[in-house]
Parts: sequence; C-alpha cells; structure tokens
Amino acid sequence: MSFVDVYTDFIFTEDEPEKADIIFIPGSDEGALAQRGAALWRDGFAPLILPSGKYGKLVGHFTGGPCYTTECAFLCDILAKEGVPPEAILREEESTYTYENAMFSRRVTDEAGLAIQTALLCCQAYHARRASLYYQVCFPEARILVCPVVTKGISRESWYRSEASTELVLREVEHCGTQFGKIFQDYRKKQLKLPENTV
Repeated sequence: MSFVDVYTDFIFTEDEPEKADIIFIPGSDEGALAQRGAALWRDGFAPLILPSGKYGKLVGHFTGGPCYTTECAFLCDILAKEGVPPEAILREEESTYTYENAMFSRRVTDEAGLAIQTALLCCQAYHARRASLYYQVCFPEARILVCPVVTKGISRESWYRSEASTELVLREVEHCGTQFGKIFQDYRKKQLKLPENTV
C-alpha cells in the first residue's frame, strides 16, 4: 500500500447504506448532498432526513445564491423538489461549522424524542472522515454510515492529481488532528475519571 493509499483510505471513507432511523446532511451549498439524501429516502433507507446549517462561520453568509438565507433552507428546498414531504424533514438552522452541525442535530433529535441507533450521513466525499467523526462524537450510541457524494470533482481516484484538491484533502487530514484536541481531552477525563480541572 502506498502513502497515497493510506491518505485516500483515511479521508474517503464510505459505507453501504442500510436501513436507518435518519439521514443526516451537514451544512453545505452543494445541492448534490440533498439529492443523495432524497434518493436514499425514496429507496426506503430511512423515514426522516435532517439537513443542517446556517452558513459557514468564516464567510458569515450563505454562498449558494440570493434566494436562501441558510444552508438548511437551501437543502430543504432541494429535498422538497426531489419529492420528500415536509413531515419527513427535520431542520437545524443555527450551526456554522461541522461540529455544530452534529451537536445541534443531536439537540433536534433529542427534542423530537428520537433514539438514533443507525444513521446515514450524506456528506462531501473529501469531507467524509471529519464529518463522520463529529457525528460519531455526538451520537456515540449510534452507527454512523457514510454515504458520500463526490463534489468539486474531488474523488478518491483524483484528489492528488491537482494541487488545489491535494491541498484541500491534506487540510482535512490536518483538521482531523487539530480540531479534535478538546474532544479528546474531555474523552480522556471521562474514561480515566479525572477531575474537571485536569488538563
């Protein structure tokens, strides 16, 4: 196995869809995520879909066009056009980055009284590992099955063939390290039953 294969397998994780309780869609201006979620819903894999997202924290506004104010509204509109009825769609419109997508989605499912045992996650292929890790952190009792969508032409076969896509994927690898520091700290304290003020 080459070093490229190691990076590829780590970032571009994918599972076969199975019957699930819900389909999660992290915030994005990529409509293909909602289309994939709708297709999974039509095929009977889950009764509910939960798109998430206000807009990217760093940008400060929705980048997918003037007709929508949030990523969630954009994704919900596509779901409706793809035949998903309103009663099958839950909404989360406050999150501004991936971890919030997962945390606030958990809040929505808890408030709805849902016990999620298996979930499908429709995310961008190059974002699959980080997104799945965040949802697993927020739904530790659930199986999170990744059903990715190739966006921006960045796939497991092509990501290293251009400088721009290589940088994007390697940044994802970086984020999987730097953005989980606090999560691991909390996890370590819980596992070792350390006092709250332990670093």
